[in-house]
Amino acid sequence: MAKKTIDRRWLPLNALRAFEGVAKHGSFTAAAHALLISQSALSRHVISLERLIGVQLFERRPHSLTLTKAGQHLLPAVAKSFDRLEYAIDDIRNEGAPAQRTLRVRMPPSFAMQLAVPILRDFRQASTEVDIDLISPAAAGPPLGDVDVAVVYSRPMVTDLVADLLWPVRLSILCHPQIAARHADKGLAGFIEANELVHVRIDELPRHEAWSQFVRHAGLGPVNVERGLVFDTALLAAQYALSGQGIALVDTNLFAEEIRSGRLVRPFDMTIDNGYGYYLLTHPEGLSDTAIALFRSWLIDRFGASATAANPPVQLAVSNDWEKAERQGS
Repeated sequence: MAKKTIDRRWLPLNALRAFEGVAKHGSFTAAAHALLISQSALSRHVISLERLIGVQLFERRPHSLTLTKAGQHLLPAVAKSFDRLEYAIDDIRNEGAPAQRTLRVRMPPSFAMQLAVPILRDFRQASTEVDIDLISPAAAGPPLGDVDVAVVYSRPMVTDLVADLLWPVRLSILCHPQIAARHADKGLAGFIEANELVHVRIDELPRHEAWSQFVRHAGLGPVNVERGLVFDTALLAAQYALSGQGIALVDTNLFAEEIRSGRLVRPFDMTIDNGYGYYLLTHPEGLSDTAIALFRSWLIDRFGASATAANPPVQLAVSNDWEKAERQGS
């Protein structure tokens, strides 16, 4: 069966603008106000686009409007295409002068607070024409079409996004130095049994999964790991450990400064690879965008020099709006 294609001469630009507006605002009424057209005209544009494509782009319910799978697939391409047109026209209007560009970047809270925010000034000094709009949601955030680059905590799988491995996660026990000193005479099993466990929640996994993996990897006998506190982010888990309470199983790269300063210590050298890593995600079409390319190269240079040398860019399976991957182990 021949593959269906559309001649670009017949691309319905007004209908695509209408679709993007409705998807962005989540409402035909709000989109009509923003685009300064009547709601009936806006509806006709979207319906004509759906007829042209042959599928519905929105699930229309009495009190809600959500994108279908087809709509989720189309929105990023439409948004990026209009963005590029806007930037190109701005460049021409400014007679070739570099236009100020704002990149929307999503990062897990722990990654952002511990690593990125303290050094973003370095990127701004090197690339003054690029502004950063940093989004670090603990849960749901903006749709994929509104984000240029994302750092996620995820397992490697297959998808259409380009993913650069920044580093594979290595989990190790971290605690306050007083706790380590208090139990210095204990072996690993006794140390775990004697202390409160701190867990980091990972979507779709039991709350004690990381500790269970750690105990199995260490070859320990029966150890109760189904106890203790659960936090949504590694940052909160480490903060609790810094207060002098509990032992946390977290990625040592995230808390290298706390380890160097002695505020947190590793009472045992053992680490485990839980199959996750921190990945930099970019849309394939974004690789030719100068601002995205600059930021991507800077992040890889700062965080992924050794990892990417041994691990070339791979593909990841994440949800359409990157939310699921970002919530995990953030």
